[in-house]
Amino acid sequence: MPPTRRPPPPREVPSPPTVPTQANPDPILLAVVGMSPAVITETLWALAHEPDPVLPRRIIAVTTVEGRRRIQEDLFSPRPRFGGHSAWDTFRLALAELGFELDGRLRFGTTPDDLRVITAPDPHTGRSQELADIRTPSENEATADFLLDQVRQIVENPDTQLIASVAGGRKTMGALLYACLTLAGRETDRLTHVLVNSPFEQVPEFFFPTQPGGELPLRGGASVHPSEALIQLADVPFVPLRNLFKRELGKPAGSFLRLVDSCREHVRHAAGEDIRLTLDPSRPDIDVNGLPIRLAPREYLVLRFLADRAKRGDPILGSQKEAIDPLKAFQKSLILSAPDDNFSDWRHLDSIGAPMEEDELRRALSSLRAKLRKAGGQAFHLSECLPAGPGRFSLSVPGPMIHLRG
Repeated sequence: MPPTRRPPPPREVPSPPTVPTQANPDPILLAVVGMSPAVITETLWALAHEPDPVLPRRIIAVTTVEGRRRIQEDLFSPRPRFGGHSAWDTFRLALAELGFELDGRLRFGTTPDDLRVITAPDPHTGRSQELADIRTPSENEATADFLLDQVRQIVENPDTQLIASVAGGRKTMGALLYACLTLAGRETDRLTHVLVNSPFEQVPEFFFPTQPGGELPLRGGASVHPSEALIQLADVPFVPLRNLFKRELGKPAGSFLRLVDSCREHVRHAAGEDIRLTLDPSRPDIDVNGLPIRLAPREYLVLRFLADRAKRGDPILGSQKEAIDPLKAFQKSLILSAPDDNFSDWRHLDSIGAPMEEDELRRALSSLRAKLRKAGGQAFHLSECLPAGPGRFSLSVPGPMIHLRG
């Protein structure tokens, strides 16, 4: 009979300095959580053991209906291993025994203000409903809007620091939280991911290294002691774009997709300011910052139409459908302007006179965009200045940067 394995002695943890009770800005942990609520205690443990210890004033978990049930069960239900106390109460007690001052820190519980379940409108009744899971595109869109709202509530308060955790939940939840921090986060905010050595990331009853209760069982009859766990916190770099888009971010909170589209529009305008576009009047040739590109006649027709409107400062057209009649008029005037004594001029080509309806315009734009992207350099940036999506059918290049050769 093999000898009984003795647990290793608990790892010595030096007493950290007391965390100030009045930190400014005040840290708030916002975590996406799924079926592994221990990411909350693991993240907090790692924050508390940084060189400059951090204890958030409060914790907000964004989750689903099932995630809420798991948090209530795993963190707030009594456990025999912890002498009938919950994992959360045991965790707080362990930090207090290490010398941390918890007054005014680590506010967390089972109220709707602590466990925020993602909601979405029922497609049939229009009533708000809590999401049991995130599986469909519409549920993902609702999750993005919900997360953006949670982030904005925190970052709009100058006395707070947001610490966002992407360690839990579905991968899409972490990816969307990253996007929300990029769109609305500040330079002082943090985006984190907690790392736990194997096999502890798969041990159901592991919450933090100094937890009581002895060894934890593994599959196959083996066991492991919590003190062998190593928890590390990785900061995920992100680029805070809110300073570039203050006008949009200063508006009342809109949807995630509308904010993304608005920011893309700013990017297109910024890219267009560095582009010098030269068009040849007699051949379907363009020059983008010194890079020559030959276009197909229909591609060139569309680009000439857009460039001509941008050069004159005409009002922005609202849609592709709205552009059809002005494009046909431009097409006709272009054909009439062809010189009678130069039949090599591209305006004499039969393909130029063929009707340009919505489908033809869509195909021409698509092939034009693909050709510019393939050319690379500033031509790629020019492709980003072409019409994209509803609400804007224009070329985002300043008029003074557009030239007609000759």
